[in-house]
Amino acid sequence: MSDSTLPEWPYAYGGPSGSGKIKAEPDDFVVEEILPFAPEGEGEHVFLHIEKIGENTEYVARLLARHAGVRQRDIGYAGLKDRHGRTRQWFSVWLPGKDTPDWSPLESENLKILTVTRHARKLKRGVLSGNRFELLIRNWQGDRERAEAQLQAIRAHGFPNYFGEQRFGHQGRNVDKALTMFRGQRVKPEQRSIYLSAARSYLFNLILAERFNSQTWNRAVPGDILQLDQSHSVFRADQIDTALANRVETGDIHPTGAMLGKGDNRPGGDAQELEQRIISMQTELADGLLKSGLEADRRALRVKPINLLWQFEDSQLRLSFELPAGSYATALLREIVVIERDGP
Repeated sequence: MSDSTLPEWPYAYGGPSGSGKIKAEPDDFVVEEILPFAPEGEGEHVFLHIEKIGENTEYVARLLARHAGVRQRDIGYAGLKDRHGRTRQWFSVWLPGKDTPDWSPLESENLKILTVTRHARKLKRGVLSGNRFELLIRNWQGDRERAEAQLQAIRAHGFPNYFGEQRFGHQGRNVDKALTMFRGQRVKPEQRSIYLSAARSYLFNLILAERFNSQTWNRAVPGDILQLDQSHSVFRADQIDTALANRVETGDIHPTGAMLGKGDNRPGGDAQELEQRIISMQTELADGLLKSGLEADRRALRVKPINLLWQFEDSQLRLSFELPAGSYATALLREIVVIERDGP
């Protein structure tokens, strides 16, 4: 790709059945982190559950560090959250042998501290079970009967686990910037991380699109590396028997695609052939990623939302659901609605 918009990734259920606006108000997009553990109530790290509007994660981390008089690296959080909307997120502050500060001076209309507790370990990136979403699509117009059928299918069978467009920068230009970086242009460390992430995510989306076109995004093929639902546990299946096929059909396990990097977790057989077909068409991206030092990983091609509920209210569509960490609400939305954003 070169200074162009991202491809239109294939739709699983025929494409959007309506259109509407989101993020017109902060409460139109509410997301809450789900930790995989409960803080113990004691330890060297203060855990804060914070609700924020209009502020990004890194800004809040800097605010906490400054207020507590600690280094930026003493602040922990599980992942980055969009500044647009109402987000509830956990942070940790390393304060060994120190009293818990009074956090109330940090509170404002846009920042509320919901819970303060303690834990023995720092909150690290990626240590998250998932996120809970409450979304309101305003000015919804379209085929309600078709939208209902799509939502029922998504609830029963899941949807393609694409990375959302926000991963790639405006018009996907972070992928082009990654290519420029691979050609020798020097960039700042934080930019390097963003560009590598965009390049790897773009390659994954291409692999997923290829699996969709071959009608195997939601079924296993020989050689697949399969991932347990709601887990990072994977195993390779060189042969697909009836029992494995049934587990994929019910959503207990999912086929995966490459998050390219160094290390050997490649699939075999038909699965490898499908992946290699895409990688061989993106040699510059692939070579750059392999030389970058990133560790190879796998990502599920499909994701099943938990507790997906919806309600049509006059010209509005209200949705609530949970997704595992790393999956995008926008990847679900794109299956049913064309979003006309009021905000950024």
